[in-house]
Amino acid sequence: AILKWKRAARQALHMEDPWAMFHLERFKAERVRRYRYNALNKAWLEDEALVKMAPDPFGRGAMRECFRMKKLSSFAPAQNWAHASNYVAKRYLEPMERSTYFDDVRLQMDAKLWAEEFNRHNPPKKVDIFQVSIIEFVERPGSPLYHMEHFIEGSYIKYNSNSGFISSQATRLTPHAFSHFTFERSGHELLVVDIQGVGDLYTDPQIHTAHGSDYGDGNLGVRGMALFFRSHTCNCVCTGLGLSPFDLAPSEKLVGTPASAIAQGAKTRLRGHEELCVGMSEYERSHLAEAFGPPRHRIRTYSSPPDFSHEHNAPPVLQQQDSGFRSLSSGSEDTLEDYSHDLELGSDSEDTETLQHQITNGHLPANGQHLNGVERPSAVPARLKRRQRYDSESSTIGDEHDRAEFQRLVAQRARPSSVLDEVQLRQLARQQLGRPLHESQRSILGQIHLEMAKCHENGRFGDTTHPEGKYDQQAAVFHLEQAARCGVLEALLVLSKVHLGLPHDLLGDWTLPETDENMSKGVEYLEQAARAGDRGSMIALAKALDSGQGLGSHKQRNWAEAVMWYNLAVTTTDNDEGGEYDGCMDDPPYLLLARQAELYLEGGNGLEKDPATAGELYQEAATAATAAMKGRLANKYYQLAEEAQQEAC
Repeated sequence: AILKWKRAARQALHMEDPWAMFHLERFKAERVRRYRYNALNKAWLEDEALVKMAPDPFGRGAMRECFRMKKLSSFAPAQNWAHASNYVAKRYLEPMERSTYFDDVRLQMDAKLWAEEFNRHNPPKKVDIFQVSIIEFVERPGSPLYHMEHFIEGSYIKYNSNSGFISSQATRLTPHAFSHFTFERSGHELLVVDIQGVGDLYTDPQIHTAHGSDYGDGNLGVRGMALFFRSHTCNCVCTGLGLSPFDLAPSEKLVGTPASAIAQGAKTRLRGHEELCVGMSEYERSHLAEAFGPPRHRIRTYSSPPDFSHEHNAPPVLQQQDSGFRSLSSGSEDTLEDYSHDLELGSDSEDTETLQHQITNGHLPANGQHLNGVERPSAVPARLKRRQRYDSESSTIGDEHDRAEFQRLVAQRARPSSVLDEVQLRQLARQQLGRPLHESQRSILGQIHLEMAKCHENGRFGDTTHPEGKYDQQAAVFHLEQAARCGVLEALLVLSKVHLGLPHDLLGDWTLPETDENMSKGVEYLEQAARAGDRGSMIALAKALDSGQGLGSHKQRNWAEAVMWYNLAVTTTDNDEGGEYDGCMDDPPYLLLARQAELYLEGGNGLEKDPATAGELYQEAATAATAAMKGRLANKYYQLAEEAQQEAC
């Protein structure tokens, strides 16, 4: 193995410059300010360098154009441009806020963290993500910004996109398994997509998050996740890592996905050394409130480049609360783990020369250029061999403590992609909490299935196999039911209305015959929505139990249960599981309190007669009516309260 590495290194040293024909050394040398992001401590590191960049772009995409560039370190002993490293400088075609460039770097460094976590499980082929930095041409008018990353020679392939596209020409399994891996290991909180690059060295990824509020306009939230899973079929890499398949409708499985066709032609094979993505331990299952609750927040101070005080240079936020996942990534290219070994500085081989010069002269980088936040001694060996690297291989996790902390957090929050596992975990969490889950604990997996139902209805999945252009209603209903199983309130309400024969918005053309069985199912969905905290469902269920009408064959008239739901509708003040608050203006509290009083005063249907309780409820109803400016009604309730109290005596 050592001989192979030596042979490869010898060949790399004698490789010809692929850009020699473009004579970049003839262009004017320009001084730039470079910003690199250390995502571990959320710090921007700044230095200067000399570059020569071609004036005309050699490639253009939908949003950016690319320029050939060579870079010399500002500490290089000689300006030998013939041996300078090749880079690609990218800028947006349209004018963008300067903060956009910095946000893009943060995104890519966070994605790099998940690539490292993926590699830790020993997949058949490991992946990496480019180190990317920002350069500012300080001598040009307006000081324009560019993204800068090392040039990698090879075929550039886009494996998937942020909107569900999967390349049918690139028969690769690893990129799609990596995306699926990030979804499960993050506890459904994010999904790394838009995988593209040379081989398994990726660049320009996109991250979808559950809330859809981070990582720019390309973050499509749960809809982006739905688009991915509609086109994804688990392959042998997913299976080898222990990832669970995402639930698809039978009709969707028959049609197949682009990923299933790719899997048939792929050559990647498992070696038997893969590490399974083990789920929660027994202790974690007994403390599900921690896993389902909001992520721990750690206050971190963001240090910005020195010139960020200038207008429009960078985001104004200097301090932010980060979830555990985003606070542990590190994009620092300056990692000096052991001076006795070769110096490794990621994709930026010029950094080796920079630090070699600094260390040889007995000092470390100045101007805040710390190495992973650890002060190094100045007396270090000056004999450092330069290793030129064309891939991004510096670790984004700086020390063992942060590595262990990230792995612990991932293991605690990791969840399978199957609905069955999600339902079981949520049932355990509700039992432990003894109440409905908070809005922050809503099922992201259920939201994805709900989005898939909506995408089917609006034709987003291109259901062209159905006559007259109709969508695949069977698949849409399947995903709606999966969302309801996960406790998504909107899905529960739609299914309740459909089975009870009531008007509904989602899947408006889907109707069911009016049968006793359908009515019973509708009441079950109504009760689930009520238990999820929906006040409208509480009141509707209470009225049905009160009157005995519309209950189906599985429930009977029960005033004790009716009183319970009336009371919950009055006393519940928190948002429901969907994060909504329903004030029940059509059924104000004083009417619900008065109806409870009537039931207690009369008794029967499972409720014991209790005039004293009825009197108290009439008193509360009178107070609520007074607050609602219903004076005449309040006087009536006060009178009824006195009569009930007299009867109790």
